[in-house]
Amino acid sequence: MPTVTIDGQAIEFEGKHFLLQFALDHGIEIPYFCYHPAMSSPTNCRMCLVEVGFQARDRATGEFQTDEDGKPVIMWGRKPSTACNTPVGDRMFVKTHRTSETIKRDQAGVLEYMLVNHPLDCPICDQAGECPLQIWTYKYGPEGSRFENLKVHKHKRVELGPNVILDEERCINCTRCTRFTEEISGSNQLTIVGRGDKNCPSTAPGQTFDEPYSMNTIDICPVGALTSKAHRFKARVWEMAHAPSIDLNDSTGTNTYVWIRDNEVLRITPRHNAAVNDYWMPDAYRLNVDIYNKNRVSGVRIKGDIPISFEDGLEKAATMLQGQGKGGFFLGSAYESLESNYALKSLAAHYGVKDIYYVSHIEAGTGDDWLISEDKTPNAAACELLGFKALTVEELKEKLADKKIDFVYSLENTRAFRAVPEAFQGKTVIAHALHHCETYERIDLLLPAAIAIEAEGTYINAKGLPQVSTLAKQIRQMTPEQWMRLPKSRLDKAAVAVDRWRNLDNVFDVLPGWLIIARIAKHIGLAMPYAHHRDIFAKVQGEFEVLKDLKVSYKPPKAAFKSTQLEFAPQWGWR
Repeated sequence: MPTVTIDGQAIEFEGKHFLLQFALDHGIEIPYFCYHPAMSSPTNCRMCLVEVGFQARDRATGEFQTDEDGKPVIMWGRKPSTACNTPVGDRMFVKTHRTSETIKRDQAGVLEYMLVNHPLDCPICDQAGECPLQIWTYKYGPEGSRFENLKVHKHKRVELGPNVILDEERCINCTRCTRFTEEISGSNQLTIVGRGDKNCPSTAPGQTFDEPYSMNTIDICPVGALTSKAHRFKARVWEMAHAPSIDLNDSTGTNTYVWIRDNEVLRITPRHNAAVNDYWMPDAYRLNVDIYNKNRVSGVRIKGDIPISFEDGLEKAATMLQGQGKGGFFLGSAYESLESNYALKSLAAHYGVKDIYYVSHIEAGTGDDWLISEDKTPNAAACELLGFKALTVEELKEKLADKKIDFVYSLENTRAFRAVPEAFQGKTVIAHALHHCETYERIDLLLPAAIAIEAEGTYINAKGLPQVSTLAKQIRQMTPEQWMRLPKSRLDKAAVAVDRWRNLDNVFDVLPGWLIIARIAKHIGLAMPYAHHRDIFAKVQGEFEVLKDLKVSYKPPKAAFKSTQLEFAPQWGWR
């Protein structure tokens, strides 16, 4: 099998590879700036320099040469090579900065050159703490600067578009942002203008960087040149915990990181998943942090928006079900987890109800055949898997117009309650809810449901791929076991007493929908032994073939503090 040797480590390989990504895949750190695996390799930054050689051949016989000790004779290249666009070959030998003083010196020189005109404003830069330039400089840069002249000054706080702010002085001309608009999104809204040390990314005169995916350039910017207008100066990266999650804005199932401080989501960034969203996500979805923070239902409410205790609310729900559950109308939710819908189906079956419905939300013409779907629900596929029947809002209104239906048990359907409030008038209604709406003040019992980041739950995207959300946010009824599973990814290990922020209003009194139903079931004599997510997940996994290979970890995400700039580069970060 072909073999490449990097810093004395022989590695076998098959197929075609480029040296930089091959090294990264095998845990060998090579610093870089302009490279991105989803785009072309322009070799702009020269940071990934390595020495490359091949075992020499005898010209007469064609046999590979060895020295007296039997070691291969290596013909080294005359100059260092850029690892990002160097193909891996058989009997190739590579020296990185670990084994080559030349490379170590050259990389220090590259960093010194980049910092000649780079402003030293790390203390006020949003990128500080997750900045590759900052990290590589500490690890591989010179001890100090020999440049004592006035730095070149450029424009600061340039609004390229509604969501992206440019600091021209920080740009190192890696061209990642321009290549993204050319090769990935296809908008071609950015290009490099100017010459020499006046270079910087810009739009055409009179144009705005307003494409739906513009903020992905912030993620891939290796310095603080491009920053988020919405998140600018709101929090330092080391003040926030981050956890993997799933986007809830549509049926794409985009993988994300949610960034939380004081139990409040402050930003959302994409998480790499080649099968779903690659490295990208739409601007509108990452800006929708209010779905987690604002207008949330917290605590049980009865008609008139009167709060009662959680346990009293569950007992009241059981009493209402026993009185009117038989023949009632059970409404699932394409916004809730598979587990919650499964628990609802079990509850309906207890009362002899076989037909369960869910409200679809299709907005024709809004999809882009990429990461924005016309289906604005995250879990319609799970409802279909359970055999639920889809209804539009208008069809739901017609269905509930049947006077024989006088009892409704609904999972999260705030959109329907807002759109057709009259459909629920004159009926006994129990509803799970994530967000408040005026209609909820007039229903009989409102039960506060946890959102995806407040409980594990299975979501199946439009391609039929099941994914499980991760517990990332505290709730008031959190058990010690759940608390231990919260991400401790902050440098100071989650919000602690020394923090100057501690707002308990951000800790909502909610429970996962399936757990609410399981606790109600105890009062009506229905066996639902689901105390933990693993209990109900094991049940649904055993019933559905699509879930058989799905693995769920109940351990908290690793505490390693690493940059989100490129998911494929875990070496960016503190050790």
